Amino acid sequence: MPATVIVGCQWGDEGKGKIVDYLSGRMDWVARYSGGPNAGHTVKLGGEIFVLHLIPSGILRPGIRCVIGNGVVLDIDHLLEEINSLEKRGVGVLGRVFLSGAAHIIFPYHRWVEELQRQDVRVGTTRRGIGPAYQDKMGRNGIRLLELLDRRWLRERLDGELARVETLHAAYGRPMPQSRQEARETWSRHFSSVAAFLEPMIADTVTLLQDALDRGERVLCEGSQGTFLDIDLGTYPFVTSAPTTAGGAATGLGLAPRQLAKVIGIAKAYTTRVGNGPMPTEFAPALADRFRRQAGEFGATTGRPRRCGWLDLVLLRHAVRVNGIQEVCLTKLDVLRGFRSLKIATAYRRGRRTLRTPPLDAREWNDCRPVYRSMKGWSEPVTGARAWKELPAAARDYVEGIEESIGAPIRILSLGPGRESTFPMPKVRSTGKGIAARRR
Repeated sequence: MPATVIVGCQWGDEGKGKIVDYLSGRMDWVARYSGGPNAGHTVKLGGEIFVLHLIPSGILRPGIRCVIGNGVVLDIDHLLEEINSLEKRGVGVLGRVFLSGAAHIIFPYHRWVEELQRQDVRVGTTRRGIGPAYQDKMGRNGIRLLELLDRRWLRERLDGELARVETLHAAYGRPMPQSRQEARETWSRHFSSVAAFLEPMIADTVTLLQDALDRGERVLCEGSQGTFLDIDLGTYPFVTSAPTTAGGAATGLGLAPRQLAKVIGIAKAYTTRVGNGPMPTEFAPALADRFRRQAGEFGATTGRPRRCGWLDLVLLRHAVRVNGIQEVCLTKLDVLRGFRSLKIATAYRRGRRTLRTPPLDAREWNDCRPVYRSMKGWSEPVTGARAWKELPAAARDYVEGIEESIGAPIRILSLGPGRESTFPMPKVRSTGKGIAARRR
């Protein structure tokens, strides 16, 4: 049975956690393939709100088994807190979550380095040490989860890494926040102790998932953030440190590309991003502030206000192509209620040129101006709708206007935070010219 991949089509925060929870009811496994505790996946169940950072949101479905793959960087203290919080709230974790022994660990010195190099200021990171942990991984200096199980070996590794970090601090003319000797002894004890608790969860997750697929079980692969924060394909250098596109599921979980048979893209009905970097359709400050409060656009992990703007089809079309997206889930359509008219960016203008794909050079973004198509808004509430025909005509036209332009059908609509506010779309009627404008 081939695997399904969920991927964000924008700059993250598209509602992937909720959609993973929605789709998990049909799955046997949910596996996280990239990122760290910067991801904040919010799921509302009844009157309760769950914010998950490392454990896949499939854990909220009874019987689903979850994997944190080798492509993730782990803050094991944060993971332990998340496990304890879920268990206290009646969500069974033990025996259902499996951790790749090859996953790299975030240590306190990674946060020191992030602050020292001011990465949070330059690219708007979450200050959780994720970038430096990935830097160490690629530089072959990282310490993996399985290494924590041998305290003597961990002590030696920490001694070597702390010596390197101490040299870096000296180059910046600053002392380390903690002495090398004290950090080595304290951390070798602490991390070994936490790893001993986690040991029953540590597994060869590549073999675990491959065996599951061989048995015909269904696997849902969950990434973090969105396409345009991908280290290679995003708005570089204002990106994260890991692959966020669908291809990352292969390397981050040890699956073959041919096993990733279906890719579902998640997109908001408008655009947001957190941190620095280009965003051609961004609202003017006054509108952005009003819209942000109305939409609740604040980071689930940091609480930072998100930048908001009109939907950008240049980005969305490109995300569909580079991820091989076969169907799209559109979220937060309900937030757009109350606008007399709505804008959708269909292209960019840069000087005399019209661009229908994003520029490669970050410097070119500053000169790009969106070319907008205006669409009629609606005043009726849509949060109570449970079927396509219950939506206002203008809302249906808006969805179909998006669908006509992106090269993939919109198959799921999400109109609010709860499970009950998500429903499948009717199938499109083929016209022979791509996605049809009208549905049966």
